[in-house]
Amino acid sequence: MTPADTGASTTVGAASAVSVPDTSDSRMAPGGPGYRRMSFALFLAGVATFALLYSTQALLPLISGDMGVTASDASWTVAAATGGLAVFVLPMSALSERFGRRTVMTASLAVAVTVGLLVPFAPSLPALVALRAVQGAALAGLPASATAYLAEEVTPRALVTAIGLFVAGNSVGGMSGRVITGWVAQEWGWRIAVGVIGAVAVACAVAFRLLLPAPKHFRAGSLRPRVLVRTVRDHLANPLLRRLYAIGALFMTVFGGVYTVIGYRLTEAPFSLPQGLVGSIFLVYLVGTVSASTAGRLVGRLGRRGALYLGGGTTAAGLLLSLASSLPLVLLGLVLITAGFFAGHAVASSAVGKTAQHGRAQASALYQSAYYVGSSAGSMVGALAFRSGGWTGTVGVGLLAVLGVVAITVTGSVAARRVTGTATAGA
Repeated sequence: MTPADTGASTTVGAASAVSVPDTSDSRMAPGGPGYRRMSFALFLAGVATFALLYSTQALLPLISGDMGVTASDASWTVAAATGGLAVFVLPMSALSERFGRRTVMTASLAVAVTVGLLVPFAPSLPALVALRAVQGAALAGLPASATAYLAEEVTPRALVTAIGLFVAGNSVGGMSGRVITGWVAQEWGWRIAVGVIGAVAVACAVAFRLLLPAPKHFRAGSLRPRVLVRTVRDHLANPLLRRLYAIGALFMTVFGGVYTVIGYRLTEAPFSLPQGLVGSIFLVYLVGTVSASTAGRLVGRLGRRGALYLGGGTTAAGLLLSLASSLPLVLLGLVLITAGFFAGHAVASSAVGKTAQHGRAQASALYQSAYYVGSSAGSMVGALAFRSGGWTGTVGVGLLAVLGVVAITVTGSVAARRVTGTATAGA
């Protein structure tokens, strides 16, 4: 999109010695050599990332019962992982600029799956939270590096679709991880359940490394702190990037809050569902797979701002429906929340890759950092709101976050009109 379309200039400050993608036709495109292997490899990376990152989320009621802690205490097993990712995603992106996207992604997955095999043996809640924080920090090498890899190796026309497939892998990982852990935990407990997820992630990590094509357009950059600071400052000075970071954080605040607390709501009256069925609720993630993978077509029809309005409106409608005491209406609400979230996330994250003209890994890292800060905040605030005000409190937090998305998008629309008006006057 042009600056007039997005509401801000896409020009970022002076370029630094970082990777610059080749603009030749040798980059991958749908139907071309390596594209399917690349797509499937990153899809599997997305599966492993979300399956590990949220492996305890569907099990929080069981963890609370086993360790004798409250919902807000147990939610730290989710918040610690997403918080660790948020803190380390920028340093890991800097390593990917120097050592390569594929190398960093491979190392990150290797450490994360190793920790995942240790999580079932955590003797206490503090130990479990600490392991989850390390796991999240290790996974920080995946999101920003994957987005930068795609921006460099895939043609611009296919970028939104390619990132949508990666995000779709996230949704499949999040869904399968929660469904598997729900049924396994019902029979053998939460420790065996997270161990099974660790084993699944090992298989995904091995397949990822075997399938992902070697990068052809990566150019090693500098690890000098001054260069990194200048690149980050340039990105934060871009008003469009700042808006995209805030939108990602707010969407994830909704999602993190809802899915951290929903297990408690469904295991309590009036629903009183068993753990296996609560885990199966996360099959609605399949809706996110579809909405994320079609984000490119959505932007083509409605424009970036229109797609964000639709994602926010769909999420808000789902939140309101979830207040019902009827299980089918609650499930429909979860479907709408999931569809709106994944569509909005795919649109915003792909816009970051298109907007940044240098230091794409850092631009993506800043988005991922904001995104997972939103996840941690949503998990903690959503659990606290549930403790004090029930599900209505959690929904209230989500609606405030959606209102923030709409307000930021409106700000972009106003900025776009100003840019258009200035250009017209100049002409």
